[in-house]
Amino acid sequence: MEDRSLTGRVALVAGGTRGGGRGIAVQLGAAGATVYVTGRSSGSRRSDLGRPETIEDTAGQVTAAGGHGIPVRADHSRPDEVRALVERIAAEQDGRLDILVNSVWGGDPLTDWEHPLWEQDLDTGLRLLRQAVETHVITSRFALPLMVARERGLVVEVTDGNTARYRGSFFYDLAKSAVIRLAVAQAAELKPHGVAAVAVTPGFLRSEAVLDHFGVTEADWRDAIAQDPHFAHSETPAYLGRAVAALAADPDVMAKTGRALATWGLYQEYGFTDVDGTQPDFAAHWADALVDEYGPLGDPL
Repeated sequence: MEDRSLTGRVALVAGGTRGGGRGIAVQLGAAGATVYVTGRSSGSRRSDLGRPETIEDTAGQVTAAGGHGIPVRADHSRPDEVRALVERIAAEQDGRLDILVNSVWGGDPLTDWEHPLWEQDLDTGLRLLRQAVETHVITSRFALPLMVARERGLVVEVTDGNTARYRGSFFYDLAKSAVIRLAVAQAAELKPHGVAAVAVTPGFLRSEAVLDHFGVTEADWRDAIAQDPHFAHSETPAYLGRAVAALAADPDVMAKTGRALATWGLYQEYGFTDVDGTQPDFAAHWADALVDEYGPLGDPL
């Protein structure tokens, strides 16, 4: 039976151009939502990442999935552009915003995996924090009043990992950990207003950039397992999207507010699958194959 549990809901997916943001936007659309897809990469002007994906592409996929995709080019590091975006949503949707997804990232080319903090370029590291953390703060600052006014809604902070385990690079770790704290802090302030806030992480995400890194496509992704056997346990952005859609449709989502959640836990509760019908569980794979080398993932934050 087709899931239309989010029909009539309005979502803003900030950073919905590609990867997890795109997966979330499309799956919210598949559940019937109207989705504003925002980012810096559009058909008329690309971001400095220089990748081919655009907000128009994502919005088209949202509509094709059964929702209503609306692309809006916005640089979420610029408060004036975010203010204008939220004012547009308020005007077009009669003040309604049900779901806010903070998925702005763009930090891959800024992440230094080779050097400790004292050997890294400071300007680059601070730019990563502005791109990956400040953008979320700015977006929530302007979007949350729409939810507070209606005393309902869900904020999702997209991160990497839901434990205190160090993530291998100083500024990367700081950014992803800070995003979890953004969810915790927003949850505390929003709870009296009936709005939930959570952080959500995928496992080994098969994003467009990851597929490019391995030289494969989604159609032949298994060919890359020979390069990295752990890739066999990866998941598509749709899996993350279905996790977020399930949370957004849950009438008891307030019970989860303030928590750092993961696809590998949420599929067990909500029963969703990846596009191929499987249910990837990267935490289970970690416990089986990676714990001796890297240590335990740790307790959820």
